[in-house]
Amino acid sequence: MFPVGGCRADASQSHHDYPASDIFAHVGCLFVAPVDGRVDEVTRIDSWDAKTNRGADRGGLSVSVVGADGVRYYGSHLSAIQPGIAPGVPVRAGQPLGRTGKTGSAQGTPPHLHFGISWPTAPNMWWVRRGAVAPQRFLNSWHDGGQLSPAALVAASHRAYGADHGCRSYC
Repeated sequence: MFPVGGCRADASQSHHDYPASDIFAHVGCLFVAPVDGRVDEVTRIDSWDAKTNRGADRGGLSVSVVGADGVRYYGSHLSAIQPGIAPGVPVRAGQPLGRTGKTGSAQGTPPHLHFGISWPTAPNMWWVRRGAVAPQRFLNSWHDGGQLSPAALVAASHRAYGADHGCRSYC
C-alpha cells in the first residue's frame, strides 16, 4: 500500500547518497503501514542538530515496520506518531502510524515523508534502516494500485551487502 494517505503525495524518483525516496506531501498527511507486520523501531524525540548533523538523528520522528514479508519499511521526518505505536505492536496495511512533517534534517525543506526499504537489523543500525534498496518502482506500483513486492530484491541486496561494518556513505 502507498505509505501516504489522505493527501496528494509525490514520491521522488531519486535520492541523494543512498537508496530512499522523499514523498512530498503537506504537513499532517497520514503515514500508513504499507504492509501487515509489526512495529520495529520508534523515535519520538527529535534530537537532530544542524551543527552536528549526526546520521542517527537526521530522521527526526520516525517509525519502522517489519512486514510479514520480512522487509523493513521506514518513514521519518514525521510531525507526530500515532498513540499506541510502539515496538512489537502488530499493524495492518493502511493503519496510520504517524503524520508527515519536517522534523530532523527536513527542518529546512518542504514537508515530506522520507521512505526507506531494507532488511531487519539489530536496533539503532540507522545506516541500513534509512534505506538500502531503491523504493521508487515499488512506490510507483503501490501508488497505481499494484502489489509489487520488494522482498526478493531486499533479500538479494542483503546477501550482496555482506558483513556490516557500519555506515558506508553519508554518515
